[in-house]
Amino acid sequence: MNEIEKISQEFCHEMGIEVKLSYYMPIEYETAYGTYDVTTNTLFLNAAILQDAPRYEWLFYLFHELRHAMQYLCPMLFDWRIRESMGYVVLYNGSCYKLVENEWQECVLSGDDDYFTRAYMSLPYEIDANTFAYEKARELCGDSAELQALLNFWVPKDSFYYGEHRKLFRRIDEELSAKGKES
Repeated sequence: MNEIEKISQEFCHEMGIEVKLSYYMPIEYETAYGTYDVTTNTLFLNAAILQDAPRYEWLFYLFHELRHAMQYLCPMLFDWRIRESMGYVVLYNGSCYKLVENEWQECVLSGDDDYFTRAYMSLPYEIDANTFAYEKARELCGDSAELQALLNFWVPKDSFYYGEHRKLFRRIDEELSAKGKES
């Protein structure tokens, strides 16, 4: 884990950001490889899952989450689609979140798991983070069929166009608004 910490510190220093690093995943993220929580400015890497992973793989997930930290902490560096979409999280099962005043509001939408999987995987900030992670891991480990396969796994072949994401964001907004009226 020393290499992870060293790479993370060097990257943060180079980018002019500060991010906490934790190897203990938050509740409901125990099966994820990693996550970045903007509300606590913490990058979580799942040490249990990644402990036996090849170097290129844990570097991929480290740089993926570091890119998310950059997206939140330096939004001016990214295009409007990434900035707009960063306020929303869509999970495979229809659980959706919207960031409001540094707190995540949750709702659950009905629909097909394949739809939500495609929505998640083709979010502009996810595609950006996956592409960035691939490039950084490739710089440090060299290119390989395995690294390319990892990227291909996370980048959808049948991606949403951004208008579809905007419709989904409106559904989330409407659901949260209706939920707020019930309270």
